[in-house]
Amino acid sequence: MPDTKKRLGIIGFGNMGSAIALGAQALFEVFIFDKDKQKLINNNGLKIEALVVDLVSKSDVLVLAVKPQDFDALLNEIRPFAQDKLIISIAAGITTGYIENILKEASVIRAMPNMAVRISAAETGLANGRYAKDEDLNLAKALFGLLGKVWVMKEEMIDSITAISGSGPAYVFYDMEINKLDALKISVERKNEYIQRLKQAALDVGFGPKMALELAVSTVASSIQLLIQTGSSPVDLRKIITSAGGTTEAALKVLSKNGSWSEAALAARKRAQELSRQE
Repeated sequence: MPDTKKRLGIIGFGNMGSAIALGAQALFEVFIFDKDKQKLINNNGLKIEALVVDLVSKSDVLVLAVKPQDFDALLNEIRPFAQDKLIISIAAGITTGYIENILKEASVIRAMPNMAVRISAAETGLANGRYAKDEDLNLAKALFGLLGKVWVMKEEMIDSITAISGSGPAYVFYDMEINKLDALKISVERKNEYIQRLKQAALDVGFGPKMALELAVSTVASSIQLLIQTGSSPVDLRKIITSAGGTTEAALKVLSKNGSWSEAALAARKRAQELSRQE
């Protein structure tokens, strides 16, 4: 854990970026930037930077929370200023090697938090890049530890955790949606059924038994808690995490044809691999 507040710059103030920014304030001095200034109106008193290069210059740690299609332009813009920074990317499909290829010998960590970051109950997978040091990983663990549970893994497993904790809440929401279940009244038996189905899916995408169970328990619990705390419907939250052409959409296509959660997770992982940019 850092002894003093380091300066955290977050580029991209959408659903994920804003949730990380708000949750990080206990340990970090937080600066935010988004090219869409409308998103910065509800900034909760966070420090706004008008120019991305100013934010980069002021920050010790950068969280890149922009869409994958905006990544190349962003990396090329910050490249002259990013060499001594810790770079944390939360973009699906963008590997540490791809970022390192543009930023050269930068310290890069890839993070995959899920939507429960909004209630500080996220499940986040972390993977080291080639040049990231132990203290960099510890700093990333401290950051995402503020927002929920953290698992450190090899980068090749990031696509798998995307399929389980990233897209997994949508499996829960879809079942609740089609069966018209209320989050406040859902039975213990149904929750346990979800856990077993998601545990099997986690096993099938390559996790060991212990981690598969831990991921399943945490993801099911936080998904239901998210419904309760936000007052949202399963339909609303399912739509929020279902991007066009993304991993969750691929999984839901399987579920809509009565496929199993394992089959859905395998489809989500395959889509994550298809979207991946290596080097």
